Amino acid sequence: MGRALVAAVLTLVLVAVSGCGVIRRPSMDRAGDDTFEGDVRTARTLTEQFWRAQFEASGRIYRPIADFIPYSGRFGPSCGDEPAVPNNAFYCPIGHFIAFDQDWLESLWSEMGDGSVYVIIPHEFGHAVQAQLRTGFELNIQMELQADCYAGATLAGLVNSGSLIAEEGDDDELLLSLAAAGDPTDDWLDPSAHGTAEQRQASFATGYQKGVGAC
Repeated sequence: MGRALVAAVLTLVLVAVSGCGVIRRPSMDRAGDDTFEGDVRTARTLTEQFWRAQFEASGRIYRPIADFIPYSGRFGPSCGDEPAVPNNAFYCPIGHFIAFDQDWLESLWSEMGDGSVYVIIPHEFGHAVQAQLRTGFELNIQMELQADCYAGATLAGLVNSGSLIAEEGDDDELLLSLAAAGDPTDDWLDPSAHGTAEQRQASFATGYQKGVGAC
């Protein structure tokens, strides 16, 4: 599926589901907190609320992450033997925490809009959910694309519930955020593969349109 087609599909999905345009600034935050810190706080809080409700609906108990850690450059928490690296966000099953390079995420927020925060943070929570469900994968890319799908499902659920606001405006924010993290080649056997821009956008769109069950 070409990028133009993916963009068109995701735009139509967002319009159809939200009943209005696609997310842009001033803010998705219903409280109107148009700050980076406010968007990060809201993304974390609402994403955990979404998953708590999903787990309860299926008779499970959601375990909140133990910590949510901003860091700068290489001065972040290690995950086992793996040190934190710049320009990254990650979930660590050892300690059940999420960490993110605050400078990097804020630069994306400034350049691409608040949609970047509402993609990246739900994506990392997707990994926390995978750990709780003990989901197994043969390839890393399968795990990453499912986390993108979970992020789309989370965002749709929050918009539909009225927890976040979808406004008419720039429909490139979410697509740019996903494309920026896409792999340059389609190498499924690469142990660090996350998926190309097109694959990541398509997985996100699947979750947004069809919900958690489709992921």
